[in-house]
Amino acid sequence: MTKKLRIKPAATADAVITYTVLIAVSFLFLFPCLWLVLASFSGSGSIYSFSGFFPGSFSLSSFGALFTDTAMYNYPKWFMNTLFIAVMSCIIGSVLVLLTAYVMSRFKFKGRKALMRGTLVLGMYPSFMGMIAVYLLMTQFGMVNTHWGLILIYSAGAPMGYMVQKGFFDTIPYAVDEAARIDGASSLTVFLRINLPLSLPIIVYTSLSAFTWPWSDFILPKLLLKQKDLYTVAVGLMSLGETEFARFAAGSVFIGVPIVILYFCLSKFLVSGLTAGAVKG
Repeated sequence: MTKKLRIKPAATADAVITYTVLIAVSFLFLFPCLWLVLASFSGSGSIYSFSGFFPGSFSLSSFGALFTDTAMYNYPKWFMNTLFIAVMSCIIGSVLVLLTAYVMSRFKFKGRKALMRGTLVLGMYPSFMGMIAVYLLMTQFGMVNTHWGLILIYSAGAPMGYMVQKGFFDTIPYAVDEAARIDGASSLTVFLRINLPLSLPIIVYTSLSAFTWPWSDFILPKLLLKQKDLYTVAVGLMSLGETEFARFAAGSVFIGVPIVILYFCLSKFLVSGLTAGAVKG
């Protein structure tokens, strides 16, 4: 005899409440994004021309103006500045994070536990608390109004968030390292030829995290970049006037598209990297 499927009222009510809350939260996050996309198609370009939720008229002129009207607002230049800073920060920061995580995971040395606790405590403080000190240091090094000053800060701060990567390396059996060392492999060889090929998910996660921070950051570029030609997209868009709101929205939508595509394409690696990295600390 086939068993009858029993629907438990408590489980059903719990599922309905859970999905209702999730849908409501999703709508709250989706609403500003949808409004920004609609604003990018505004014909007048001004925020004051909106009739409620929708613009008074629709046009693609804002997207065209982003790349053609560059006399005052050079969006293509800002975009390339942002891309350069994000790519260089991603490369240098990812290398530093992976090296830090690997050392903390595979090597035992005096002061290791204290260093781990110290980084955890320092990570609790928001980064903007040290902005004045950062600005003074960059002034002394002559790195104000330079893209490399930003790259240095992003790359140097990246290893502070090494714990997820360390957790991933902890899941790789240490017996693999020992077998390689028996065959005469050095520590660098073990890292490059054995552990890194096994760590593709966490490498993707690390690279994407190191890329998205400078890609969307506003505070540091606003603090260090004073010349308009050196602006990143975030700083440049904030310099637009109220009558250029449609161009601001179009620029925001355009800058968000690459990140969304990357997340969708690499979501498989992101999930596996995060779940594996959360197993051990």
